[in-house]
Amino acid sequence: MDIIFGTLQDAFFAAAASVGFASISNPPHKAYPFCAGIAAVGHSLRYVLMNAAGMHLVLASLIAATVIGLLAVFLAPRAKTPAEAISFPALLPMIPGMYAYRTFQNLILCLTGGEAEFHHYSYLCGSNGLTCMAVLLMMAIGVTIPIFIFKRISFRATRQI
Repeated sequence: MDIIFGTLQDAFFAAAASVGFASISNPPHKAYPFCAGIAAVGHSLRYVLMNAAGMHLVLASLIAATVIGLLAVFLAPRAKTPAEAISFPALLPMIPGMYAYRTFQNLILCLTGGEAEFHHYSYLCGSNGLTCMAVLLMMAIGVTIPIFIFKRISFRATRQI
């Protein structure tokens, strides 16, 4: 029961964050529900893959970003907006902010301590930094693969064909 509640909670907050991110990138107003729905599906899929299937954050982010890209490509003609306009706001709630924060936090702690603390915090800085970069790279690859594979559908989204 916890996984169901956690998934629903994750989907709700991802949808809300997606609408916020979409509002600053100024897509058409009819695209907001698409952004919210795609973000809810993608983020909750990553949540389930990590918590129920025990998958690592990097691989789960790649799969979720690919699903976000697929949904954006196939829903873009319905929203009459480019796939990028609804996929990127849906992808932004998946950015690993805590890993980025811990990277810089450990970098500062690395510079303020002694030699033993330096080695410990430099290890943590590198570990968090590599995880953050790997997740960002996998998200970028995952969301763009469907746009390139289904190029005809993606480019036809804003044309009256």
